[in-house]
Amino acid sequence: MEEQQTSPRRGLSRRSFLQAAAGTAVVGASGVMGWTPAFRIPVAGAATIPTPPGFPSSISLYQQAYTNWSGEIVIDGTWTAAPATSADVVTIANWAYANGWRVRPKGKGHGWSPLILPEGNSSGDYLLVDTTQHLTNLSINTSGSPATVTAQTGVTMDTLLSSLAAKGLGLTANPAPGDLTLGGVLAIGGHGTAIKATGETALSGKTYGSVSNQVLSLTAVVWNSTTSQYALRTFSRSDAGIKPLLVHVGRAFVTDVTLQVGADVNLQCVSSWTVPQSTLFAAPASAGSQSFQSLVLSSGRVEVISFPFTTLPWLKVWKIAKSQPFLSNKVSGPYNYAFANTVSTGESQFIASLLKGVTSGTPAFENAEMAAVGTGLFFEGTGNIWGPSRYSTLYVKPTTLQVTANGYAILTNTGSIQQVVYDFYTYYTNLVSQYAANGQYPMNGPTEFRVTGLDQTSDVVMTGAQQPQLGALRPRPDQPTWNCAVWIDALTIPGTPYADQFYAQLEAWMLSHYTGSYAGIRFEWSKGWAYTNSAPWTNTTALGATIPAMYTTGQASGDGWSAALATLDSYDPHRVFASPFHDQLMP
Repeated sequence: MEEQQTSPRRGLSRRSFLQAAAGTAVVGASGVMGWTPAFRIPVAGAATIPTPPGFPSSISLYQQAYTNWSGEIVIDGTWTAAPATSADVVTIANWAYANGWRVRPKGKGHGWSPLILPEGNSSGDYLLVDTTQHLTNLSINTSGSPATVTAQTGVTMDTLLSSLAAKGLGLTANPAPGDLTLGGVLAIGGHGTAIKATGETALSGKTYGSVSNQVLSLTAVVWNSTTSQYALRTFSRSDAGIKPLLVHVGRAFVTDVTLQVGADVNLQCVSSWTVPQSTLFAAPASAGSQSFQSLVLSSGRVEVISFPFTTLPWLKVWKIAKSQPFLSNKVSGPYNYAFANTVSTGESQFIASLLKGVTSGTPAFENAEMAAVGTGLFFEGTGNIWGPSRYSTLYVKPTTLQVTANGYAILTNTGSIQQVVYDFYTYYTNLVSQYAANGQYPMNGPTEFRVTGLDQTSDVVMTGAQQPQLGALRPRPDQPTWNCAVWIDALTIPGTPYADQFYAQLEAWMLSHYTGSYAGIRFEWSKGWAYTNSAPWTNTTALGATIPAMYTTGQASGDGWSAALATLDSYDPHRVFASPFHDQLMP
């Protein structure tokens, strides 16, 4: 008989989980399952929590529920402000300082880790600041070389990329969801999948690293010791003080940024569901032309979505194609995989079984998921698509099935990519099998594999450009041959029995395996990490020692984790821009 285990964390079993179990009708009605506010109460209404004392009347203020992407963090009511200008953010910061409150910048909330607010927070004395309502101005300057875009941080990636495309501009790579704010992407070092392919010419204004490596300048709200007030301050990319702000992990409030951008390209994206995982993730000695590394080196842009208990993954390969390739389908916009962006009846039924603690149907469910991929690509005609870059690099909508995910960047050399994925795939599949032998099925979502370049300052068209000090893609000077990162995320539905135990075991192996001159590992800030058997983000050794070492080892003296935290503290000595989780992670 299958043993049942109840997750100690509130998750989809509390709100969004029940919505998913109810079926697609709920998803269609809300449009954004897990993000729709349960209520909104203006400050003049009958609030259910104490009103912020003396809050500036000129700034919109209301009470609203907060739920993160996966539904694992649910706060029934918290005060939220909607500043109309960057100056309003300064006003809020000084109000918070004077009244002993803290401020948490909030975009779309599309994240897993508790960087905005943690689960269980009472929300007292914490004010969310919604950047998406008004801080969305954007302007593009095509007169320089390269072109630039200046934007407020509440603008979404959808808006940013479509505005750039209208001018023939774009990014090399970007996160798959477009319903993210630019500020949120920069805060955690958001990325896509791309390295320079064999024979590819790098384009001025672009980078193969994170979006943060595109920054030429930014404006943040920082402490002014002369006036003893918070104020706006603009930092150039050549200013050493910008380093911890380029990826600040939610420990700062950036209001405006200027990015370098380059000429957009057309991409052909070919999906395959016939190449076996044993071929893609073969041992390096036996790897052929369809191995993961070979595909990455030849095309530069590859993603593998691998479901447990299956033999065939969803393989996507992008190639630059100036004109439309023969047999490809020209698409007219992004989000072309409709089958992947709705919760199916089968998925709802499987979630309902998880609510009852029954997981034995996982292998059949995974094979049905992969079959749906092949069927969807065939009948929708999306197996071979072509168009401007964002038409195929944006493909995750808010209506997709909400899952939890761990996240890791494994820094290495492009010649070791195959070894990295072979080692992981071998260990992961063996671990899944070990759990299954005990009647336990903690993993019911896919594992995703992508590769990017690092945040090389040589990509930045500014003399003396500084590195993102806390970015997962920061190069290691002591490992000069490392020139890429393999991103690996293993997904499962929140609340699945034994998932945290599985994640903890997997993470421990990864930390012990990807070491030395072979590879190094860093956590993906927006996702799950620092696991114990009961929850992510709770491993005190990881928080207090492992993470600081990730950002200190191999860096110049005085240019690591402690230096970054000291600079952030100088910008915010009163910790106005810190969450309870930052008090643990970045004390």
